[in-house]
Amino acid sequence: MAAPPKRTPAKKAFALRLDPAVHAAVERLAGAELRSSNAQIEMLLREALSRRGIEVEHSKPPRRGRPPKKE
Repeated sequence: MAAPPKRTPAKKAFALRLDPAVHAAVERLAGAELRSSNAQIEMLLREALSRRGIEVEHSKPPRRGRPPKKE
């Protein structure tokens, strides 16, 4: 039986060291905007890049649901 093809991860994971006060501020802001801390950091980074004239495309979201049936 062949192994299933490997999928590339939708998001890049890496360790991030933050000052505790910055982390707390991000968590408060994320809670107020109903986001996760991770989503809030990504949004803040996108805003900062945009202000510097760097537009980053959003990645295509992963497909949801069952794969189509093969006939």
